[in-house]
Amino acid sequence: MPEAASAAATRATIGDSEFDRDTAVTPRAPGVYDLDLSAGWTIINAVNGGYLLAVLGRALGDALPHPDPFTVSAHYLTASRPGPAVVRTETVRTGRTLSTGQASLLQYDDEGNEVERIRVLASYGDLDTLPDDVRTSAEPPAIPSMDQCFGPEDGPAPAEGSSAIADRLMLKLDPATLGWALGQPSGRGEMRAWFGLADGRDADPLSLLLAVDALPPTAFELGLKGWVPTVELTVHVRCRPAPGPLRVSITTRNLAGGFLEEDAEVWDSADRLVAQSRQLARVRLG
Repeated sequence: MPEAASAAATRATIGDSEFDRDTAVTPRAPGVYDLDLSAGWTIINAVNGGYLLAVLGRALGDALPHPDPFTVSAHYLTASRPGPAVVRTETVRTGRTLSTGQASLLQYDDEGNEVERIRVLASYGDLDTLPDDVRTSAEPPAIPSMDQCFGPEDGPAPAEGSSAIADRLMLKLDPATLGWALGQPSGRGEMRAWFGLADGRDADPLSLLLAVDALPPTAFELGLKGWVPTVELTVHVRCRPAPGPLRVSITTRNLAGGFLEEDAEVWDSADRLVAQSRQLARVRLG
């Protein structure tokens, strides 16, 4: 069988993929879910914030009467680590078109005490019921074709275990935002890339929560190095993405006092703006 045909035959589907298995939650009691945070979505020892948001998003999607996240706001309180965790949800309000809930992800310290890692407030609805009317001045990011962009596989091999998440993503970065990788950061605070899951699973509203936080930090193009932990992240899901790779554009306009903002747009293969986000992150200066 030719390679392309073989890849198509083994392409993962929504509901049956590594992402779905690794974000799965098991109901223990009404509004309470057990789970295991996978080490496959880490950078060094840090669990990716977008992956964590998708885990909480899945639990809220089960707890609330509406299926799709419309807006999700998360505060990252303490660093999560791979292993057992619990999500506790609460329904705040249920309406005809929107329902609102909150959720906390907790893990256990060495003494067995619960430690809250993330707290989320979210509103859910049904994306399939939204009207088709679009009035926008937004335009898709100008990214070169995928064969002119570069992924982790095109650079030096990373230290073993340093970036497990890279093996689970299809990430092709715009060369104009890769100066940091060559020791020549542009200073513009921009990052753009083609994005997908490595096993070929198409995007859905939950994976959009991952996409907004999966690119290298814009801080790299500002000439900074090291971990850039998220303090707060808000995502707006605007419509259900069409099949095919996504384009993600992230910009930072202001770094001050050791914190920066990142504004992200996610566009699908039909040139629709399917998700937007803003996060506040801490950076290491000097």
